[in-house]
Amino acid sequence: MTIRAEARPTATADRRAREEALVQRVVRSFDACSDPRLQELVTALVRHLHAFVREVGLTEAEWGVAVDFLARCGRITDEHRQEFILLSDVLGVSMQTVTVNDEAVGGATESTVFGPFFVEGSPRIEIGGDISGGAPGEPCWVDGAVRDIAGEPVAGARVEVWEADGDGFYDVQYPDARVAGRAHLFTGDDGGFGFWAVTPTPYPIPADGPVGELLSAVGRSPMRAAHLHFMVTAPGFRRLVTHIFVDGDEHVGRDSVFGEQASLVKRFVRHEASEPVPAGRDLGGLPWSSSRFDIVLAPEPG
Repeated sequence: MTIRAEARPTATADRRAREEALVQRVVRSFDACSDPRLQELVTALVRHLHAFVREVGLTEAEWGVAVDFLARCGRITDEHRQEFILLSDVLGVSMQTVTVNDEAVGGATESTVFGPFFVEGSPRIEIGGDISGGAPGEPCWVDGAVRDIAGEPVAGARVEVWEADGDGFYDVQYPDARVAGRAHLFTGDDGGFGFWAVTPTPYPIPADGPVGELLSAVGRSPMRAAHLHFMVTAPGFRRLVTHIFVDGDEHVGRDSVFGEQASLVKRFVRHEASEPVPAGRDLGGLPWSSSRFDIVLAPEPG
């Protein structure tokens, strides 16, 4: 992706007046919209887009590059890859939308980006089960409890978990339709949960498409900080979409999709093979790690 600098014409008073007149014409074209929220969204979008074009003096050649970029994002998107979500993520729009909508009230656990690799219909496991599905990586025990903002346990909450394997790939990135590194379980009467996974490792977002080309052009790394995805739902509570990050990972603070929150950086304790293993699992003499993640759900609005 190459953008060549071109001389920008001087913005005369007459030209600025014509630019503003065009903005107003486009905005008025939505006056007949019967949906007030839709009208608000499209007119604000028009104003901001036109303001961008005017501020930077966008050339027709540059606009052509942008249109081609978006078209290529569409062509590479399929049932397993969503390049537009990736673009939203690396521009910080996904995280900004989370920030605008999901304030952590009453000490509730903070939200972060959803990401492009969630899949409906994950396997169910019981407490103490294994989400890895044979994925490569170091065994990792994760436990915690789900509570409300008053500190009471939330029994029967659905805890959905997914992650990349030790090689940095999600199951959907492999061609063999495997299901690995994802599952869901339900909290016990005390709100507790616990499961085996693999220790999260840093990995690059898919960088072989237009979004990767953009990052390379602007000198940005595609690396995501090591993390484990959670989505927690329970009747009467706001859905929580979040991650936990690995304390000490060099990519924390430089996450390519701006997903980190300080409260979500957790200690992952290293254990030798000789130490007692939770849930009676036989690790075959392998070392392992563990982390604790206590979750607080916010009440459903209204």
